[in-house]
Amino acid sequence: MGKISDNLKYLRKKKGLTQQQFADVMEIKRSLIGAYEEDRAEPKYDLLKKFADFFELSIDDFINEKINDKWTPKPKGDPSNLRVLSITVDQDDKENIELVQVKASAGYLNGYSDPEYVSTLPRFSLPIFKQGTYRAFEIKGDSMLPLPSGSIIIAEYVENWNNDIKAGETAIVISKNEGVVYKRLSSKFRPDKGLKLSSDNPVYEPYTIEAEDILEIWKAKAFISTELPQPMPEPTMETLTSMMAQMQKSLVEMQKNKTN
Repeated sequence: MGKISDNLKYLRKKKGLTQQQFADVMEIKRSLIGAYEEDRAEPKYDLLKKFADFFELSIDDFINEKINDKWTPKPKGDPSNLRVLSITVDQDDKENIELVQVKASAGYLNGYSDPEYVSTLPRFSLPIFKQGTYRAFEIKGDSMLPLPSGSIIIAEYVENWNNDIKAGETAIVISKNEGVVYKRLSSKFRPDKGLKLSSDNPVYEPYTIEAEDILEIWKAKAFISTELPQPMPEPTMETLTSMMAQMQKSLVEMQKNKTN
């Protein structure tokens, strides 16, 4: 977290603020500012965003750039401003699948591009995934039922948001305000309109994430769950009657097609 602590100290002093004055503005204890500047503690994402907004910086620059008198922000369209994906490899130089557990979601927002942080995540491999870069995310809640809370989604990294994801697919979307979510894509990504997401559970309303809010997108490929499927219920007379009616309808349609 060295860049954050150094940047915080530099920017605070540049504003001409003492630790106490800055703490008052941020509405936190002065001791926390000291801990953050001395790299003894790590601020949570909401506070990091508050810091970045106060210094009129993007949170990406605040976290990842070394800010000093010589530093200048990169233009938004500059290709060098694109984030480089951090990965780990096994002893055979093959990419691992890193696991982001629910308890690590907040930390992932701060460290997803940091090789040192990514290397601390649990990792494994699956022989069925040979091409591409994959990561595993534990999901929580009932918004994607019937997939149960606690399931692990195996997802493939999406580099080209414009072309490599389609409406109707499910994906892990990492964003500044929503964090790590598993949702169904209700639209294609558009730089001017962002991405519309929906839950498979109709209780939850769809919503849109702005393009500049999105950090990463991972296309869902498989899932792991400790909850095994339940057996199918015994058919009732009502369901048998419905099945017979559907079969008769299909037979009539087949006969019509043969006649034509």
